[in-house]
Amino acid sequence: MQKLPKAVTKLIDKFERLPGIGPKSAQRLVFYLLHNPESELEDFAEKLTALKKETVMCEICHNVDEHSPCAICSNDGRDQSLLCVVEQPLDLLAIERSDKYDGRYHVLHGAISPLNHVGPEQLHLRDIMKRLEGVEELILATNPTMEGEATALYITEMIKNSKDKTSQKITVTRIGHGLPIGADIEYADGVTLARALEGRREI
Repeated sequence: MQKLPKAVTKLIDKFERLPGIGPKSAQRLVFYLLHNPESELEDFAEKLTALKKETVMCEICHNVDEHSPCAICSNDGRDQSLLCVVEQPLDLLAIERSDKYDGRYHVLHGAISPLNHVGPEQLHLRDIMKRLEGVEELILATNPTMEGEATALYITEMIKNSKDKTSQKITVTRIGHGLPIGADIEYADGVTLARALEGRREI
């Protein structure tokens, strides 16, 4: 039985580790790249390398940008009284597309998921408390999934149980359900997200 070259199988294995890519898709991607000119592959490899070298995580909100603090945290024109908590940088971009929010963000880089061994300590949860000075409303815009709801509940309890007087004055709201249950924020259109933001409620 003929075996694939090691270089091919190794790259297939790398592609399979990407979210949403199964064995068949990984194989198709590798063979597509194999038929590309070498100059194209070299350019592709350079872009992959630049992904880490030319991006940083914002020291304040944990968004991904070319510099830290990021463009949003550096913008004094944003509403400092609003802080929106999202799971991923893609969720932040989706909310920005709605043109209905001009506050600041806090990116968790995930959601609490015991089945996947992701607890509060694996997320940027604790430093939310350090960012509450001047905040009047904390918007929980985690995804409307079991993990997103669990994360929102955890943050709510964290704020309510805090002995800090600043956090006790903050209104905690949950993003409105203009989004269907089980959906991801990053795939929602601007109109749906605008309605979800307008329909947020106090917890």
